[in-house]
Amino acid sequence: MGADTSGRGVIRRAVAGQRRDVAVGSLLGAAHQTGEALVPVLIGLIVDRAVVRPDGGALALWLVVLALVYAMLSYGFRFGARAGERAAEQAAHHLRLDVVRRVLAPHGGAEAGRPPGALVNVATEDARRVGALNMALTLGIAAVVGVVAGAVLLLRASVPLGLLVLVGAPVLMALGHCLARPLEHRSEAEQERAAHASGVAADLVAGVRVLKGLRAEHAAVARYRATSRASRDANVRAARAAALQTGLMLTLTGAFIALVALVGGRLVLSGSIGLGALVSAVGLALFLPGPIAVLAWVGAELAKARASAARIADVLAAPGETTGGTAEPATAPAATGPAPAATTGAPPSGELRLHRLGHGGLDGIDLTVRAGEHLGIVVTDTADAATLLRCLARRCDPDRGRVELDGTPFTELAPAALRATLLVAEHDAQLFDGTLLDNVTAAAPAGADPHPAMEAAAVDEVAATLPGGTAGRIGERGSTLSGGQRQRVALARALAADRTVLVVHDPTTAVDAATEARIATGIRRARSGRTTVLVTSSPALLAATDRVVLIDGGTVTAEAPHEDLVRDHPVYRSAVLT
Repeated sequence: MGADTSGRGVIRRAVAGQRRDVAVGSLLGAAHQTGEALVPVLIGLIVDRAVVRPDGGALALWLVVLALVYAMLSYGFRFGARAGERAAEQAAHHLRLDVVRRVLAPHGGAEAGRPPGALVNVATEDARRVGALNMALTLGIAAVVGVVAGAVLLLRASVPLGLLVLVGAPVLMALGHCLARPLEHRSEAEQERAAHASGVAADLVAGVRVLKGLRAEHAAVARYRATSRASRDANVRAARAAALQTGLMLTLTGAFIALVALVGGRLVLSGSIGLGALVSAVGLALFLPGPIAVLAWVGAELAKARASAARIADVLAAPGETTGGTAEPATAPAATGPAPAATTGAPPSGELRLHRLGHGGLDGIDLTVRAGEHLGIVVTDTADAATLLRCLARRCDPDRGRVELDGTPFTELAPAALRATLLVAEHDAQLFDGTLLDNVTAAAPAGADPHPAMEAAAVDEVAATLPGGTAGRIGERGSTLSGGQRQRVALARALAADRTVLVVHDPTTAVDAATEARIATGIRRARSGRTTVLVTSSPALLAATDRVVLIDGGTVTAEAPHEDLVRDHPVYRSAVLT
């Protein structure tokens, strides 16, 4: 990542990125707190100079001054809070972008071991908590100024009272910091439980149709109820810790103010200060709990922000599935339509080569996919097929051997540049909430015509069943479509992306035979002149390829046209015809 991705680094970036708004908010907040501290002092002056010795002119003058101070503190609070809130929202927004950018990073890995709901919780609630630290910092700085201003004004009225405040306030702040430690641990546990509950809920909602079909609603409800209860218990424990911390701080603050009032009363009785000074001292004693309570609240917010920052840092610092090179592929993404080689006779680009590739169950795979070839691959073991696709998508690097694109090893290519040239469309590709056309064109080049891809994947038939046609909405994850229709839309999206090299995994397992035959011809036509690899056991798709490679037991055991393998190879015949 290059940047500090620790919890402290996350907090540091969230604050540093909004330092201007934090500074402005703190300055205006300090003006508000100073005004609040001046109010009792001005009232004391009015008592001494216009009430004890009645003077109408002086009373009017000091009332005007008091009104100006009220205007200053009102303005400071209004615009200071606005600046602090803006800093909090901007920081949370940038953190959300950082988390989403890391999850969507080409080298992947951030989503490993984390359900979607947990990542959503990190990108929303955790980002909000860390961003809110800017508001807390703004109010905290203003509160410190308020405490200092109150202490200085008390020093002017009475040195003993001022010293008492100057010594007592830091002690209260230190106690607040110590009391916030348990809250930090409880807050972290609360967020972990909440994220887990969100992840379970997202999984259950995504599979609600399957659950109903299996009549497993009661088991799903029981699972979520247990998870929700655990989240609730963690939340209650965190709330108890927060209440205990707040209660103890209020008790300590009350005791401190009582001590200030006691000392002030004794000074008045001894004649050390006058009536106006007494009013000012009492007013300042009543004012001081406000900023001190804010400081206690800031400690609690800091504890929550630390816990959330640690969770964000875990996502940002997650190791990628692959580490990228810096080279650009020799192959440039092809334009829409057949490659130039189809008309000029020049050799098309996009040669894919596996050189003694070994990873997981794969052992010594040697395979060259010629540029512009339409190749079928049949893998008898589904785990080996998944491993092969991970290596081709460069979601992992093989333990042995290498994969090359136009002679350049994948490990030397920048992941983003590789994915701009080579696309692996996996079997379980997900759709998103939006229109049919938006889903098809999600990865298409700007200005490209999506209709050839839609026709090749028989999506025109899907559009005919939707209100609004291609502008019809298909629901979250294509919930309004059947399984076969979702597969066709996902295939059309892969074709519309128009990559130089396209690898497709089982794109028609839920499609009827007639439509599958049409799709086989459509893929061949749409990908004319460009490298296409179909990892499938569909006879209709394999029959439309130039040749088929059989991988059995982790190694290449045969390669020939589909018809020859069906006739001569019993393992192949069993894999594709049963």
